[in-house]
This record gives sequence, C-alpha cells and structure tokens, in this order.
Amino acid sequence: MRPALPRLHAITDERIARRADLPEIARELAKGGGSQLAFHARGRALSGREHYDLAARLSDSPTARLFVNDRLDIALAVPTAGVQLGNGSLPVSAARALNPLWWIGRSVHDLAEAEAARTEGADYLVVGPVFATASHPGRSPLGLAKLQQIVAAAGDLPVIAIGGITAERVREVRSSGAYGVAAIRAFWDDVEPADAARRMREWMS
Repeated sequence: MRPALPRLHAITDERIARRADLPEIARELAKGGGSQLAFHARGRALSGREHYDLAARLSDSPTARLFVNDRLDIALAVPTAGVQLGNGSLPVSAARALNPLWWIGRSVHDLAEAEAARTEGADYLVVGPVFATASHPGRSPLGLAKLQQIVAAAGDLPVIAIGGITAERVREVRSSGAYGVAAIRAFWDDVEPADAARRMREWMS
C-alpha cells in the first residue's frame, strides 16, 4: 500500500536545479514540510544527465518524497514516489505499466483537460495557473471560481493548485477545495525555507 499523496509540492526549474545551495535548501524544506512535502525534479531545458543528477540529489531526503516530471526513464533510475505528466508526456497507462505503485499526476489547465485526465486514469491533478505567475506570463490565471469547478469535476481525485501560490494564499486555495499546493519560488526562494514549508503544511491541514 502506498503512502498518502503529499500536500506540498516543491517544484524545481532550470534555475533552481543549477543552484549550488540546492541540497541545503532541500534539507531546510524537508525539515519544515516533513512527510507532507514532495520534491519535483523538473526542468524542461535540462539535459538528461542534469535531470538525473537533480533527481538523485532530491531523492536524498529521509522524509520528503521524490516525484519526477515527464522523464519516466529517470523516474525508473532513482527511488521515486510518483511522476508528473504534462501534455507532451507519455500516457498514464504507460507510466502505470512501468510502476503500478507510483502516484501518477497530470498537469491540467481547464475543465476539459481535467475531465480527460480523470478518464485516462490519473491519480491526481496539478491545476493551474490559479493566479498570475512569472513561470507562465502569457497564460491567463484560472482564479478560485474555476479552481472550484475543476475540484468538483475531479471527484475523488486530489487537486494540487499551482501558479502564483504563496504562503498567504494557501488558505484560500484550501477553502476552494484544493488538496494541496505546488510552487517554485514560494519554497526555494524564501529566506527561511523551513518556516515557509512549516506554515504551508499547517495551513493545508
């Protein structure tokens, strides 16, 4: 039986992946997030070697669990709790065939994509951007009302809210039905990452 899906998802990008202090920040985040924290090894412009090295470094934590975005080959090469699939990734069924114990998530941006991901057999949804975000400057934010619609359509699938998430916004996305939150800057760029993760963990629960 697999452990429950974490509620906090600290996602990397190329900038974070290449930071010299990544191991130290990861340790602080794990200290604050505990078993509710997942690290996502992500970086679309990373080479295969860079992505593997990133995943290997993030898999070091005794409490936080590792999720790998898109690269199923890398997810097979390191101790991985789950995988996150985007629009260009392999189907959920392909990931399930590789490891039936993985949490398999889909990134979705509207109601139709959420319904399709549920039909496809995803275990959870990452929904966004809920708020405006520098990571996707050209994409209009969904807002809380649309997040609520997607949560309703998802049924029993956990919904992880992403996009412009800050510690101050955790409570309102939780009130909108989100099971958890995902972010880059709110975790990795906080001057006190352990405290940031601890606050988010407390507010999500």
